[in-house]
Amino acid sequence: MKIRDIRTIAGPNVYSHDPVLVMKLDLQELAGKESYEISGFNERLQATLPGIANHYCGLGYAGGFLERLRSGTYFGHIVEHVALELTDAVNISVNRGKTVAAPEPGCYLVAVTYKSERGMKFLLGVAVDLVQALVDDVHFDLEPRLADARRIVAEYELGPSTRAIVEAAARKGIPWFRQDENSLVHLGYGKFSRRVEGTISDRTSEIAVDVAGDKELTKTVLRAAALPVPHGCLVSDAQAAIECLSRMSPPLVVKPLDGNQGKGVSLNLITPDQVREAFDFAAKVSPRVIVEEMLMGSDYRVVVVDYKMVAAAQRVPPHVWGDGERTIRELIDLANGDPRRGNDHEKPLTKISADPIVLAILKKNGKSLDDVPQQGEMVLLRESANLSTGGSAKDVTDVVHPSVRKICERAARAVGLDICGVDLVLPDITRQFSGLGGIVEVNAAPGIRMHHHPSEGQPRDVGAAIIEMMYPANTPSRIPVLSITGTNGKTTVTRIIRHVIAGTGVTTGMTTTDGIWIGNDEITRGDMTGPWSARLVLSDPTVEVAVLETARGGIVRSGLGFDWSDIGIMTNIGADHIGQD
Repeated sequence: MKIRDIRTIAGPNVYSHDPVLVMKLDLQELAGKESYEISGFNERLQATLPGIANHYCGLGYAGGFLERLRSGTYFGHIVEHVALELTDAVNISVNRGKTVAAPEPGCYLVAVTYKSERGMKFLLGVAVDLVQALVDDVHFDLEPRLADARRIVAEYELGPSTRAIVEAAARKGIPWFRQDENSLVHLGYGKFSRRVEGTISDRTSEIAVDVAGDKELTKTVLRAAALPVPHGCLVSDAQAAIECLSRMSPPLVVKPLDGNQGKGVSLNLITPDQVREAFDFAAKVSPRVIVEEMLMGSDYRVVVVDYKMVAAAQRVPPHVWGDGERTIRELIDLANGDPRRGNDHEKPLTKISADPIVLAILKKNGKSLDDVPQQGEMVLLRESANLSTGGSAKDVTDVVHPSVRKICERAARAVGLDICGVDLVLPDITRQFSGLGGIVEVNAAPGIRMHHHPSEGQPRDVGAAIIEMMYPANTPSRIPVLSITGTNGKTTVTRIIRHVIAGTGVTTGMTTTDGIWIGNDEITRGDMTGPWSARLVLSDPTVEVAVLETARGGIVRSGLGFDWSDIGIMTNIGADHIGQD
């Protein structure tokens, strides 16, 4: 078999209302052959992918696909089901596909829905190779290919924070699409368009982001607002860091001036050697380093959206519990086997890495990776509690004392962040603030994974709170969309409708076979009746109504550039267009 091409259809299409990938597959020597004709193929397929026994296929019940296999089905159809089954193994599960004959002899079009475009494209290739290997009865090492797929998904899939926001938007009926391969997302249509990237909105203050990125400036701003922050100093060399030790009461904290995710942070420092080593760690992240007093208490992260607290979690540093048998290295491997842990931000928890900071913490406590802790002994692996370095989180939203809530909301206002993560160290977040503890950081673009997937306690839908800020109740996210298709007369009808609507003073975006117009301005010339043109109009923040000529060729090749239209018009159905594509 050979893959001729794979194309993406990002909008509603002739195969599905959801986005699909369409693979043109040349069956070559398998053209016309059915599954039962290859001796032992069905058995080898079931042994390799047992989960395929649960596929419904067109029969509407579990096991339906196995019945098709036994009675005979073509190999394009088999590749479709194998690709769908493989998505479960890489956490991008989908279950909808369709296979139809292509115009070329021996070729089939295999259409599958997807959650990760690049990941699904890769799995289609794996599915073809796997089925061919099962036909030829040769060994196929599947796991390394699945590992490659997981890396592709992790690299190009939306991060957990952005994913939570777009899922909240979808639940509210707000249209969205990605604008790059990172996390920049366009929300809404026309004049109701907004953008979000991670947990930064299009109205997040750049000045506020800059302030939050400079930890020393953040403390200055908070101190000016009479908010509690630790005392410290800013240094550029190890000797200056050590001199701070004599001016402050240990233990101390050393951290990069503009770091994030706990990178380069060292806590509980008492001796000059510890401070020097901690400075070297921090200097790898930032040339300027903060040395400050270490506040005593528990580590908390509070998220403030639109200057109101929406979630709070107590963060716990990464650790393992001894069993009297395994080494610390083995206990870390055991902890990383938890299905909730993954690389970077792909899962609710992050795998624990035995990096130099972990080794330094163990050394400070008189331990090494090869030591065997006693039964029930807790071994601290890091002193900072960031989820990105393997920490965990317990939801405490409902028990935050009102005085602490007000401190966090005032901190967000002082810095000017509409979406803000406030890091606190307090003896107890449930009690009246007494002057002990305080704010250690204020973060722009705070991660919200720990609140959606806490290790313990009730999940908090911070993504929904962000969407509610961007689109408050009764705020529209869509403009009227009129779509014209059919055969002859589409362009004329489109122009007439646009002329009538524009006469009311409404800014109208129009696509036709002649070009694109926004208001009275011609944006570009040419045949602009496909999904790209529709999306251009719907992304323009000045457009109040969209009038879109939508040609059948664009629908077949690339789907629609919108999820639905308020008014759909079909013009003449003429024989001169019937049968094309």
